[in-house]
Amino acid sequence: MIDFRYIKLVAFDADDTLWDCQNHFDKVEKEYVGILEPYRSEGQSAPCEALFDVETRNMSLLGYGCKAFTISLMENAIEYSHHRISASEMAGIIELGKTLLELPGTPLEEVEDTIKGLHDLRRYRLAVFTKGEILDQENKLRRSGLLPYFDDVVVVSDKTPESYQKLCVRHGVELEEMLMVGNSFKSDIAPVLELGGNAMYIPFDAVWQHEVVDEYEHSKLCRIHRFSEILAYLR
Repeated sequence: MIDFRYIKLVAFDADDTLWDCQNHFDKVEKEYVGILEPYRSEGQSAPCEALFDVETRNMSLLGYGCKAFTISLMENAIEYSHHRISASEMAGIIELGKTLLELPGTPLEEVEDTIKGLHDLRRYRLAVFTKGEILDQENKLRRSGLLPYFDDVVVVSDKTPESYQKLCVRHGVELEEMLMVGNSFKSDIAPVLELGGNAMYIPFDAVWQHEVVDEYEHSKLCRIHRFSEILAYLR
């Protein structure tokens, strides 16, 4: 069981934890598939399957985020169409990718009231700990209106056990004194549990294929279904 009395730092994932993100990516991908479908030859895999392969191939070089996704969209379009895709269609794909850089960052239900409630307690340090592109994530956080409630914002290229250790060092706390809150079991939960830290898992209704892993129970894991439950545990 998590002993919440010892928690000093509460870290929050951003995308699909504080605001909706994956549904916007899914919408772009659906429109993208419509552009590529006419180029599909007999026996060829679906455009979305080919895109996943390209994203996976590019992950170590491009990392995560809208710009990496857009480059993969373009690269896959050229490969999938066997270089037949038109310049105007490529321009349309670029514009699709750029729409993801303007997501409103509107807080999900109960998020703002809960974060404000934790902030007003003056008992915890609150941090956004997310992966992706710094400018994109900072802009979404600013547009969300949540920035004033956080003591720190850390954007990393990937959420590894080492990155969580560095976060704790940055705030002068032990792993047992940190609580990570997020929607991705792969990125937000498993690395923290691996280190012996505490994690609060709040699943979202859409999951990126790269984030799908087997889930499990753990003594340092708390599963919640409503964001407001966080305040109930930490109050």
